[in-house]
Amino acid sequence: MWSSMGGVPRFAFQTRSEEDILDDGYRWRKYGQKSVKNSKFPRSYYRCTHHTCKVKKQVERLSKDKGVVVTTYEGIHNHPSHNLMQTLSPLLQQIHFLTTTTTAHHVANY
Repeated sequence: MWSSMGGVPRFAFQTRSEEDILDDGYRWRKYGQKSVKNSKFPRSYYRCTHHTCKVKKQVERLSKDKGVVVTTYEGIHNHPSHNLMQTLSPLLQQIHFLTTTTTAHHVANY
């Protein structure tokens, strides 16, 4: 499900899982929790920990099926995920960057 409230993209999905918090590659800080009407499961509220990111998410169990976690995101991350950076870091360290002097010399010799 996707919607936009006040211009901020909002989408939700359901995942069958025993874990309440699913690893989505980003780092989150819990800032609240409240009871949900007609549900025995609370809803938890999180913010992305990246200093310039405004994305929030809500996590709760489906009241009709405790094996399903409903995760709702509000906003779009303005930075790469933590997992992506962990994956790319070793690759980036192996790349040899050419200086402009080396590049100019290399091009001139062709």
